[in-house]
Amino acid sequence: MIRKHVLMALATLAVAAGVQWVSVPAYATEQGEQRREARDTRQTGRSDARQTKYDCRKASDKNNAECRQDKRSTKQDTRRTARDIKY
Repeated sequence: MIRKHVLMALATLAVAAGVQWVSVPAYATEQGEQRREARDTRQTGRSDARQTKYDCRKASDKNNAECRQDKRSTKQDTRRTARDIKY
């Protein structure tokens, strides 16, 4: 009788552990996809920021410090977007 209860308890623990192991990789995969998407967004933002500064300097309507600030604000906006994706 005791042996039956012990086996039942072990079976219950095995099932519970199995369910937990299944959900962890699924969450990790989703989190990894979010990190990749955020990284891609930041990379695109870097290119956009470079292009913004290049266009600003080409137009010659602002000095270098103002163009640098435009680039900086573009990158900050991109980082904010990436954080929203990630978290």
